[in-house]
Amino acid sequence: MISTDLPLVELHRHLDGSVRLETILELGLRHNLPLPAKTIETLRPFVQVSSPQPGVMAFIEKFKWMTGILVDYDACFRVAYECVEDAQRENIDYIELRYSPWFMAEAHQLHPEGVVEAVTAGIHAACKAYPILVNQLGILSRHYGPEIAMKELQAELRFADEFVGLDLAGDEAHYPGDLFTAHFQKARAAGWKITAHAGEAAGPASIWQAVRELGAERIGHAVHAPEDEALMDFLYDNQIGIECNLTSNVQTSTVADYASHPMRLFLERGLLASLNTDDPGISAIDLNYEYTIAAPQAGLKPELIRQAQINALETAFISPEEKASLRAQKQT
Repeated sequence: MISTDLPLVELHRHLDGSVRLETILELGLRHNLPLPAKTIETLRPFVQVSSPQPGVMAFIEKFKWMTGILVDYDACFRVAYECVEDAQRENIDYIELRYSPWFMAEAHQLHPEGVVEAVTAGIHAACKAYPILVNQLGILSRHYGPEIAMKELQAELRFADEFVGLDLAGDEAHYPGDLFTAHFQKARAAGWKITAHAGEAAGPASIWQAVRELGAERIGHAVHAPEDEALMDFLYDNQIGIECNLTSNVQTSTVADYASHPMRLFLERGLLASLNTDDPGISAIDLNYEYTIAAPQAGLKPELIRQAQINALETAFISPEEKASLRAQKQT
């Protein structure tokens, strides 16, 4: 369960995996897009996952319905605004929203810089309307390759002050992190924090590369970390945050079921693991579901769930002063 005396923090949520079904349907019909269904309930099975997929890339296929309705920058603004609105409705105090501008721009040939500008405006507008703290993480999508990734990074760096960090996501099995080391050198030079999807569709070597060469301070997923005892010790000794996504990992067949997930092991070993939703629009979940349904099924006792909530704030890409302020708000 969620501890109401602690800030509720989400560190791993994809903006482009959080689009409302209602928004997909409304924009799809308004712009005469080729939707597979014309009502919310008939659209749901095409967009949302109800049973495990054969792998990460099969899960990612669902994104096409979310990015496919981003016909213009107004749509990008709306999706960003609604994502913050939904987070606030979940009683989240602080959230880091991540997205790939190139991925969001691709379906309708938008400009990645225009996507960043529209998303930023949507987030700012929502933060004025709701009492929630939001930061942005840029994503480089592996499957575009290093050349496109550099262009994507350049689009993000033009709004450098709007981002707190950079992530590497996508096809981990076929596009290893060493293709992107120069990109992350530039990101670190800009003062950004680093996280990376690693150990989700590849083994411990991918995590080693992310922390040693990309400079990752947090790892998304990291489910294969327990295969390497030296890596587990390294993650503990260096206080590397682990962004766990229980339901997503079951749905992508990264783990067989909740009970097989290593999050309990992470927490029992003192690793800084946190609970996150990943792509709630596809997984049909929210953060409360991960705390109240998924976490107990993964073997997490109440004290470990509370520790995960503490870890989320501790590993957030915000200042000590901002963390203290969030804690103080819960004590009033």
